[in-house]
Amino acid sequence: MAKVFKKTSGNGQLTLLLGKRDYVDHVDSVDTVEGVLKVDPAGLNGKKAWIQLCAAFRYGREDLDVIGLSFRKDIWFQQVQLYPPADHKPAKTAMHEALMTKAGEQGIPFTFQIPTNLPCSVTLQPGDEDKSKACGVDYEVKGYVADAADNPDEKIEKKDTCRLIIRKIQFAPDKAGSGPSQEASKNSINITASLDKEIYYHGEGIPIKVKATNNSGKVMKKVQIKIDQTTDVVLYSADKYTKSVVNKEFDESLDNGATLDKTFTVTPLMSENKEQKGLALDGRLKDEDTNLASTTILRPGMEKEVLGILVTYKVKVTLTSGGGGMLGSLTSTEATVEVPLILMNPKPA
Repeated sequence: MAKVFKKTSGNGQLTLLLGKRDYVDHVDSVDTVEGVLKVDPAGLNGKKAWIQLCAAFRYGREDLDVIGLSFRKDIWFQQVQLYPPADHKPAKTAMHEALMTKAGEQGIPFTFQIPTNLPCSVTLQPGDEDKSKACGVDYEVKGYVADAADNPDEKIEKKDTCRLIIRKIQFAPDKAGSGPSQEASKNSINITASLDKEIYYHGEGIPIKVKATNNSGKVMKKVQIKIDQTTDVVLYSADKYTKSVVNKEFDESLDNGATLDKTFTVTPLMSENKEQKGLALDGRLKDEDTNLASTTILRPGMEKEVLGILVTYKVKVTLTSGGGGMLGSLTSTEATVEVPLILMNPKPA
């Protein structure tokens, strides 16, 4: 274990220790959350020490919670009593043993199992004016002092809590299907776009094979390649919006009656989209960079609502004559074809 992630409560009575902050969704199971809570019983004043893991969807500014407007919805949570010792007695693992050497005799090990039907961590990119916590789905491990685990009438002081954000992430499967292909015809232009594989990794160049036949009576002058990210917020409303993460134009002259057979390569990158407010990103930890959100993979029988945010991508290829002059696009002719795209993280070696 190269690093220990640690957070101490304001009063110093609790210290939360984790060995990692990324937990992988393997489709049929999720990495177990193994940690240690160091508890100093001297200042508890008869109260109990608890540990909680919560998956939540935040869809409003954090500072509005202070004035009684809650913009956070818990998707799933579980908490257990750690002090005085109760029923939670997990089998000690190598991770527990390593963390116990850091915590000392007051350390108490705990374990959480994240259900497989919960969403992966997703963040919606804030604008420059948004200073508070970003909207999205996040996971939080929280240690706290209280009389009861979850009593709405009991106020838990901030100084009595310690918390760490973790991420639930998913990697591309070892085996993937063949690349998709789509054909469309419009304005006497026949156009086909295809990908050479089903899944691409973040930061990888995407070669798009374009075949076209022009019988429009006009000269086609350019090929436009767009990759659109569609974010569907399904938890609390019907919000659905699309943002382009790639928008490239290529000069290609295609006379009437001619054909085109060419491959264009583009790369969707987070670094080229940092100004797009509301763009979906893979869950972000404080002061750590991230990438564009991975495609949401829906398992059979999954309820969309519990996922909070669904992310999909598509490639749009448009062949246009590029009409100019005062009439502009009114005199142009075009044809568009769309191909689905899956973007994910590669599985580490």
